[in-house]
Amino acid sequence: MTKKLLSSSARSFEIILPATSANLGPAFDTAALALKLFLKVRATASADYSIHATGRDEDICGRVENHLILITYREVLQSAGKVAKPLSLRISNDIPIGKGCGSSAAARLAGIALAVHFGKLSWTDSRIIGEASFREHHADNAAACWLGGMTIARMANDSEAQAVRIDPKGKWPMLLAVPDQSLATEKARQVLPAQYSREDAVTNIQNSMFLLAALIQGRPDLMPAALEDRMHQPYRAGLCPLLPVLSGMQRPHGILGVALSGAGPSVLIFVAPKASLTQVREKVQKHLHDAGLSAELISTTITERGGSSSSRSFRS
Repeated sequence: MTKKLLSSSARSFEIILPATSANLGPAFDTAALALKLFLKVRATASADYSIHATGRDEDICGRVENHLILITYREVLQSAGKVAKPLSLRISNDIPIGKGCGSSAAARLAGIALAVHFGKLSWTDSRIIGEASFREHHADNAAACWLGGMTIARMANDSEAQAVRIDPKGKWPMLLAVPDQSLATEKARQVLPAQYSREDAVTNIQNSMFLLAALIQGRPDLMPAALEDRMHQPYRAGLCPLLPVLSGMQRPHGILGVALSGAGPSVLIFVAPKASLTQVREKVQKHLHDAGLSAELISTTITERGGSSSSRSFRS
């Protein structure tokens, strides 16, 4: 990837970044989807830092102190030997924060994009994704958030990431089940084992290949088996009560399968293309209610739009 982020002397800059769902069942720390839920940030050079936030979690998004976008913006410029000029931000957010939907990757990439623009840094997509990946400690969310679609990613070194974007074939309707409680990624990683058996490793590799084939070829029929995971979901189920309950819902409910979104606690539900999304939603709500659980069910799908395709500068 060699495309450079738009940079000019414009006073204002706008970027739109999608939510992401990483890990994707067996594709642990490898693959992610960009989802049609967005963080929109417009920044203008100003005399002082300020934020006007609307949308989901606007109380968190509107705090200037310890704001992840501004922290990242200042740190990147400081590392590059540049002066961080104060910015006025207007934020509109759809992404659940701290729920496994890529909110931190989106915020970090927004901060990096602002630093690249206002600091006039000549950074490629690979460098931008690498910086976000280094800060996130994995590359999957950052790659999907920046490139859109489905991505497969890995760290090449401390500052560069290798990422490949794939445009899934066909329609992939989904429901994102979001609980009230959040879950820190660090806590979710602590429950994972240090080693895995050869059988579990081979099974995950096989299922990951079928998952890739399902999305590339538009084969929803492959999804129920392709989403089976033995590396992270069984160990995180205790921290993510929605997962074991929703995993029991398969056909004829119109559900192809489910996967923990990122490190959880949200769950991504893949819906059969010909199923009624309204009916599936009602069945999921009833299933959760019968199990004594509740969650916000957000309709979404894969988006081709990533941060790299939505950066715009303005002269006023």
